[in-house]
Amino acid sequence: MPAHRLPRPLAVAGVAGLAAGALMAGPQLAGSPAAEAQAGAATVVRGAGDIGPTLRRFRGLLGPDNGGAPGGDPAGRREINWDGVPDSLASPNAYPSAFFNGRVAPRARGAVLTTPGRGLRVSADSDNPKDAAPRFADINPTYAAEFRTFSAERLFSPFGSNVANLTFRVPGTNRRAVVRGFGAVYTGVDRRETAAFTYFGADGERLGTYAVPVGRRKLSFLGVVFDEPVVARVRIVYGNRALGPDEGPGVDVAVMDDFIYGEPVAP
Repeated sequence: MPAHRLPRPLAVAGVAGLAAGALMAGPQLAGSPAAEAQAGAATVVRGAGDIGPTLRRFRGLLGPDNGGAPGGDPAGRREINWDGVPDSLASPNAYPSAFFNGRVAPRARGAVLTTPGRGLRVSADSDNPKDAAPRFADINPTYAAEFRTFSAERLFSPFGSNVANLTFRVPGTNRRAVVRGFGAVYTGVDRRETAAFTYFGADGERLGTYAVPVGRRKLSFLGVVFDEPVVARVRIVYGNRALGPDEGPGVDVAVMDDFIYGEPVAP
């Protein structure tokens, strides 16, 4: 399928009766925690709680893990679990946007992240030299109980905003790339429709918006795979507040763990 063609939106369980325009207008919700829907152009995989089987399904759709070296099987995938980030680039320090697009292994993963906020953060581990509390508890001590990890022990979030943008590069280069799909693990999604992905094509066309399932202090996963590599950018919404406030009525703060996405290839 040409990179400029819009895949049609999915009819997901619970919203199948809506018109296509309504599906594209807002987050697409699943009818059950592990719902999965297919509609020719894309496959949506969602889960909450025990997300291990959900991730295995999503990984299987993308193919083998290509690791972190330049070049890779176009039918494969890349992953980021944040634990390779050194203490010097973890909280309370800023995370550089292109850390996982280095020219050599293991950082050549083709992922560049930006935010309209004050910067990006990867949480501290338990033995960092600045004694920063893990799981972003250095920002708010209540987060130690609010957030869990899927792959211990670092997490990722924008700082000063609840939005991050992920763009893809051919791994180890500055050449723009597209992928077949993207998915990620969330922690702290306690309210419906506060966390979501919006996928964009190489020409900026919107491919769809999909809601992350509620985990309520557990883990959640959302991933979408298209028939062809068409995704150039993903707009990621982290709850309805930036890191900082306590959870409470109307406040849902969420962060992310593992990223999983198709091999970035030139459009």
